[in-house]
Amino acid sequence: MNEAETRAEYIDPQLRASGWGTDVNIDTKILREHNITEGRIQTGGKRAKPVISDYVLVYKGIKLAVVEAKSIELEVGEGVMQAKEYATKMQLKTTFAANGKEIYQICMESGEEGLITSFPTPEELWHKTFAVANEWRDKFNAVPFELMGGARGARYYQENAVQKTMEAIANDCQRILLTLATGTGKTFISFQIAWKLFQTRWNLKKDGQRRPRILFLADRNILADQAYNSFSAFQEDALVRINPKEIRKKGSVPTNGSVFFTIFQTFMSGTDNEGNPEPYFGEYPADFFDFIIIDECHRGGANDEGNWRKILEYFSPAVQLGLTATPKRKDNVDTYAYFGEPVYIYSLKEGINDGFLTPFKVKRIQTTLDEYIYTPDDDIVEGEVDTKKVYKESDFNKNIEIKERELKRVQLYLEDANENEKAIIFCANQPHAAIIRDLINQQSKSKNPNYCVRVTAYDGAMGEQYLKEFQDNEKTIPTILTTSQKLSTGVDARNVRNIVLLRPVNSMIEFKQIVGRGTRMFDGKDYFTIYDFVGAYKNFLDPEWDGEPLEPEPTVPKPMGGNSPGGVDEPPREPIDKPKREKVKIKLADGKLREIKSMTSTSFWSADGKPITAEQFIQNLFGKLPEFFKNEEELKAIWSNPITRKAFLNKLSDAGYGKDELVGLQQLIEAEKSDLFDVLEYVAFNIQPLTRVDRVVKAKNNILLLSDKQQDFLNFVLSKYEETGVDELDQEKLPQLLLLKYQSISDASETLGGIENIRETFIDFQKYLYA
Repeated sequence: MNEAETRAEYIDPQLRASGWGTDVNIDTKILREHNITEGRIQTGGKRAKPVISDYVLVYKGIKLAVVEAKSIELEVGEGVMQAKEYATKMQLKTTFAANGKEIYQICMESGEEGLITSFPTPEELWHKTFAVANEWRDKFNAVPFELMGGARGARYYQENAVQKTMEAIANDCQRILLTLATGTGKTFISFQIAWKLFQTRWNLKKDGQRRPRILFLADRNILADQAYNSFSAFQEDALVRINPKEIRKKGSVPTNGSVFFTIFQTFMSGTDNEGNPEPYFGEYPADFFDFIIIDECHRGGANDEGNWRKILEYFSPAVQLGLTATPKRKDNVDTYAYFGEPVYIYSLKEGINDGFLTPFKVKRIQTTLDEYIYTPDDDIVEGEVDTKKVYKESDFNKNIEIKERELKRVQLYLEDANENEKAIIFCANQPHAAIIRDLINQQSKSKNPNYCVRVTAYDGAMGEQYLKEFQDNEKTIPTILTTSQKLSTGVDARNVRNIVLLRPVNSMIEFKQIVGRGTRMFDGKDYFTIYDFVGAYKNFLDPEWDGEPLEPEPTVPKPMGGNSPGGVDEPPREPIDKPKREKVKIKLADGKLREIKSMTSTSFWSADGKPITAEQFIQNLFGKLPEFFKNEEELKAIWSNPITRKAFLNKLSDAGYGKDELVGLQQLIEAEKSDLFDVLEYVAFNIQPLTRVDRVVKAKNNILLLSDKQQDFLNFVLSKYEETGVDELDQEKLPQLLLLKYQSISDASETLGGIENIRETFIDFQKYLYA
């Protein structure tokens, strides 16, 4: 006989004989071939084999035991290991193995196990499971899960979490902790707990006379709003969304309702009649709430040094349930100290292996600017650079900003990823998130202006709207969100295919939260990809990590050029104080202002007749310039007089840097519309070049004291200078200019007051041009 025949002919009759699944006892139910897990998601829409229990025994709506069946041809012991495995997953106290001839019972709590002659009756198994009578536990158990929207049912770990929480409440536990991985449905679990409390009329007095007052406390509006919308099975007047505007409008906090939703920041705000701080939570009596759910409690709600702790202490009479996605770590030990050890834990690794969370793969991308040392050919746009410092990943976009580096990273991501896949990009801070947003929109193929948007605390209501549209799986715009920390926890966006890390993630807790942004399941989503630009993959090697990624896909480092070796937003508050930080901004030598684009088409030669690269040319020039002038003022003095300027250019030419080389340098730094003086000043002192047009505008303001005829002549000279450059200001050019303007030298002399006066005016006015 095979296993199916053994079940039908032997095990089913044995169960019926003990009162399971009969019409006599309608409180019993047998779930046959019950899927405990879905089976790990695999590429191509396939799944690994799920965990399936042959029988699950249900009494009064509660799963009490599993039965692992084997063929009558096998020994009963062949099913013992699976029976224990299934009971462990489902948190059951009793499990059985059976082969039609024998029944083997295991008590998971006491460790007792052995053969029995028959299955226990439903009542016997109930009393074995719940040895001590508890009125409220039985009342909670009698309330079935409320499944909205045609849901198939609760997952086994969700049932476990609810069951363990209700048992703790029934046993008068004051503080309770649930630890469940991101994406496993903590809000669903919270709803079921609140639903059972509401339906049984449980309250602190336990008199059953009134509905409980339940507070859902989050640290971000998006989390409070998600929870509010998820509790829609409650009657409308039972739900209350607390917000500061309504409180100010009505002059008091809302008290009519059963389930209240708010954020810590709202409760901490508020003022008295004289404008002094007076938190809103203090307007409620300390025993107003019977039950408080603290979402993402690791983020500070239980921190001894945090102000949020004051709220929890004030409402200390209430039973408090903390929800977190992070197992106990050294950086959240205060959370566990406050709530105690969790009554139930479901890890990220379990979620992926069970098929309830999406697996991931890692692509690590490195560049030659993962570290940066300043060299004088880079332009300091803003701030003061530490010339002795090696800037590392932790410094970028916090202490130093190099936009060309960010552009290259954006290009690398867009080249590799499918641009139609939704992605969240984690940036160093909110200004960095704005830079990345703009660069993506500039570089992407999409023509939609909202292809990539920023969602941070700075973005307020518009950012929240963008997030809602991103979460809508029917919409494709926005496709990419940039953020810093705002989206690292609690945001339910199921179709996220790519997580991009552009900032270090040194906290294991935060790293797991960020990874969790991609783990939620969606049809056709076999896996998601972590694009790791910052070496965060090292967290996978940490013993604290409990999930295993798919095989990483290392990418070959791509050169960026340049000189290799190479903030966080707070949750929304009212008002938002934008941080002020000193930051040095660098424009790379091969960047937009100074990109060496023509290196392959322009040749340079040294004084000894050897070809050199453009970079070598610039470096050589840097080495020679100090010998020709000491500072910017000396360069101006030399250049503003055509006599000293010519001598200076001759010195440069003798050193191997003639006029053609300087013009080539002018092209290299894209300063063709500027004066050669601007090129030298830029190279020597990092001063932004002026165009010749701008320089002329400034100069004209300084020649107004001259006669009208002199001004007319100089305006003509300046127009020629604008067209062709500094050569028009040489003394040798003066006769040609006079002939062009006045047809003859004698006419020019008569008009302007003599040749010597003309020469003096022509030379003297140039100092205003370079002032």
